[in-house]
Amino acid sequence: MRQILFYALCVVTTTALAASHAPSALAQSTSGVETKTSTPPVVFSLYDRTREDTWQWFAAPGYSETYPYTESLLRMSLAQRLRHWDWMAELAQPALLGLPTDAVSTNAAQGQLGLGGTYYAAGGNNADPAAAFFKQGFVRYHFDRPDTSLRLGRFEFFEGVELSPMNPQLLWLQNNRIQQRLVGNFGFTNAQRSFDGIDGHLGVKGSDITAFAGRADQGVFNMNGNPELNVDLQYLSFSRIDAQGHILWRAFAIAYHDGRTGITKTDNRPLAVRAADHQNIRIGTYGGDLVASAPVARGNVDFLFWGALQNGSWGEQSHSGNAVAVEGGYQMTHVASVPWLRAGYYRGSGDNNPNDTKHTTFFQLLPTPRVYARTPFYNLMNNQDSFIEAIDRPAKKLELRSDLRWLQLTSGNDLWYQGGGAFDNKVFGYVGRPGNGHNSFTSLWDISSDWQTTRDLALNFYYGRAWGKSVVGAIYPTDRNLQFGYAELVYHFSRPIR
Repeated sequence: MRQILFYALCVVTTTALAASHAPSALAQSTSGVETKTSTPPVVFSLYDRTREDTWQWFAAPGYSETYPYTESLLRMSLAQRLRHWDWMAELAQPALLGLPTDAVSTNAAQGQLGLGGTYYAAGGNNADPAAAFFKQGFVRYHFDRPDTSLRLGRFEFFEGVELSPMNPQLLWLQNNRIQQRLVGNFGFTNAQRSFDGIDGHLGVKGSDITAFAGRADQGVFNMNGNPELNVDLQYLSFSRIDAQGHILWRAFAIAYHDGRTGITKTDNRPLAVRAADHQNIRIGTYGGDLVASAPVARGNVDFLFWGALQNGSWGEQSHSGNAVAVEGGYQMTHVASVPWLRAGYYRGSGDNNPNDTKHTTFFQLLPTPRVYARTPFYNLMNNQDSFIEAIDRPAKKLELRSDLRWLQLTSGNDLWYQGGGAFDNKVFGYVGRPGNGHNSFTSLWDISSDWQTTRDLALNFYYGRAWGKSVVGAIYPTDRNLQFGYAELVYHFSRPIR
């Protein structure tokens, strides 16, 4: 409650300050006749997302691995721009209906059988959890220099989108293959994630410098997103796009700290060792990425590189990790639906020795993992992902996409990881299942349809099927296959209220 009052006070105070420097509603003209000047309106925005999910997890006899449930997320905000200032205040009301009550296996390796089990456990074994909380509340000052601003309060933060390219191919790659690999709002979940902090942008002729420091808030699988977590990070990046708009690159550094010392960490050490480790996690991540698009023959070719190195401490262990992604594709611009064929490879390091003093699993920090794991039963930790994908747009507002992936664990002595980072003060935020010495994980095929039917309404569909290999078979020997799908309706509009 104190946080809410603090941010509300910030909004009110700053709005009043900005208004005091704005022109009066009635300004005197040189002729002595009063003329009205308009004040920018307050804009009301509403976002409503309703999704029907269906899971068929890998079989765990005696438990429900096949089930549906319903998600609902309502977000309502007020925002206004006053000369150099703008502000926003937003409430969120997430709810879940019909969660399975028996989709968490007592077999520790099998664990939560899909996100229905995860939501149920995070909600205190409640089949219909719901809450309302203060999602965002910030003030921002815009300097006279273009694309230069300073923001303070509670807000969502997305790394990797510091510049917005005009090239549609680069924009798609940025949104679908670069952003939120390490820091995001976990937007696929029902409660999502915000940060309490400060960020600033400095724009200089095709370049951007972004700095951010903040503490993560509760949410994601926990419907109450109000409390702050003892988890913080600092982010610094430099991004640049070339004058022709064909090449976009970024260099970044992130400092991450998790001070929740009473929570057992998720890694490949024996449980007793992990439970006795009450030291903080402090990790530095340094990396960069480059996306390029160029016209060739009767189409466009694209290239993408992303890489990161890590060092620091993982509780009582030293930490080092690395990850790299290389991708490319060809888009047929001479065809009306501009079909696009792409392929790529990703590798995130794993830990080969659970008994030494080193932790070498690449740690994904606070990402939105579903961007890179569209059937969300894995993430980018201790993972190798080879893929081909096809994208087509048979209509202006309709995008079809299908991916085929071959997944392996980098180290069979490490874990099969799932999750997207800290989301409350009771659990670590990532779960892990043993590799049992195996590397062959799954094959995965999926297909999706995203249709923006009107300006305010979108209909989205998704289906994914996984064929488990030796890693899965050692844990779920009865049936190694998984299916996941959803139908989603998103309604979003913004209107001035005066």
